[in-house]
Amino acid sequence: MGNRVTRGDFEWVYTDQPHTQRRKEILARYPAIKSLMGSDPHLKWIVTGMVLTQLLACYLMRNLAWKWVFFWAYGFGGCINHSITLAIHDISHNVAFGNKQTKWNRWFAVFANLPVGLPYSASFKKYHIDHHRYLGGDALDVDVPTDFEGWFFCTPFRKLIWIAIQPFVYSLRPLYVNPKAITEMEIFNALVQFSIDLTIYYLWGWKPIVYLIAGTILAMGLHPISGHFIAEHYMFLKGYETYSYYGPLNWITFNVGYHMEHHDFPSIPGSRLPMVKKIAAEYYDTLPQHQSWVLVLWDFIFDDNISPYSRVKRKCKLVSKFS
Repeated sequence: MGNRVTRGDFEWVYTDQPHTQRRKEILARYPAIKSLMGSDPHLKWIVTGMVLTQLLACYLMRNLAWKWVFFWAYGFGGCINHSITLAIHDISHNVAFGNKQTKWNRWFAVFANLPVGLPYSASFKKYHIDHHRYLGGDALDVDVPTDFEGWFFCTPFRKLIWIAIQPFVYSLRPLYVNPKAITEMEIFNALVQFSIDLTIYYLWGWKPIVYLIAGTILAMGLHPISGHFIAEHYMFLKGYETYSYYGPLNWITFNVGYHMEHHDFPSIPGSRLPMVKKIAAEYYDTLPQHQSWVLVLWDFIFDDNISPYSRVKRKCKLVSKFS
């Protein structure tokens, strides 16, 4: 991992991210992995089915009591919406229609965004590429918590609050850390999203809108699936800044748990990442992994050695340029 300096806060490193070198080694040894790159022809149909399922759920929510709206938002709709955000993550790497159809990928991400309730896909695409290029990069990777987050959210109760409000922190942090100009695609994303929201409200009232948005916020906060946010890059074991998880929640999250593999090969669709691990098993079987996202949340909250400070911050140059 190179030279490290720990100052009682973030662990600073001054070397390139580990995924660059490992990707070169694996491709040199297993060139067949290149055949896994490209589009996933099934992704667009799976996502379309999820969007239609949520629209049907909106219709069913229209006359339910409010307590049941929130119950189903947390237990059902939120799971689908969180899964959709991870589909949008896959789509941001152009795996729905391939690299030659970037506009189709972006438009389809806007369509996938509809059940989330708030415009998300275009802004995510803009910042997520930086997360891959400059993993841990100071003021470049907006997934790294701010100094204030690391300082303030340091007790079990405060860390619990931080997890609960994670959707707001995650969406607002880029505006402070690395603000960028609003793009035409973000405006298009917002116009389409709010038009559909208004249409749903006109047809069925407030309850379906609350169902969608509350589900998104709840499932990306204090929810078993949201454990992946912390599991992916928080240093539970010194010297390792990226982790994978191979448990059953991958079935509903587009294999986002195969995170080492994803950072090594971001152009491979999530559906094929298990094949990467199978082909290059000796590179991944020896790396630390998480057994449960629920336990990750538990350890994060109650372990005094783990906090928003448990991330690598990297003084980096412009490295690893890929999308």
